[in-house]
Amino acid sequence: MNAPRPPLRMVLQVNHAEHSLSVAPDTPLLYILRNDLACNGPKYGCGLGQCGACTVLVDGMAARSCVLPVRAVVGHEVTTLEGLGTPTQPDPVQQAFIDEQAAQCGYCLNGMIMTAKALLAQNPDPDEAQIREALRFNLCRCGTHVEIVRAVQRAAVLQRQAAEGAAS
Repeated sequence: MNAPRPPLRMVLQVNHAEHSLSVAPDTPLLYILRNDLACNGPKYGCGLGQCGACTVLVDGMAARSCVLPVRAVVGHEVTTLEGLGTPTQPDPVQQAFIDEQAAQCGYCLNGMIMTAKALLAQNPDPDEAQIREALRFNLCRCGTHVEIVRAVQRAAVLQRQAAEGAAS
């Protein structure tokens, strides 16, 4: 049996801020985010990378932080739900989920929002089938799938409007 690696000093880029931490390199990123950096958007769900509750963006791509060792994100930008927007100025994806009331218990929302954000970065105008495909590995037990799909469709519109406003 392998002994755990001793803590190392690592510099992480999380939500556009640099954090210097002494951590064991194999520690799941989720633990560092929640316990050391107080980023509570990502949730512990299954611990196997299968439910999506722990999803974060790493260089803009959706990643499951419960199975991602912290050493893998050194030198990369990590964005959590807290890094998307603020309560007074939510990101268009966050605003769309609010507008569509795409939550019931809310446990899956972090994963749904972060996955939608990654999808819209790659495909700013997805159709319903593409949205469903992108979200298929994010589990929701409450049955708000219809509202979630509508929220992603609305987010696409809001992001286009924001981009058009910024361009003029």
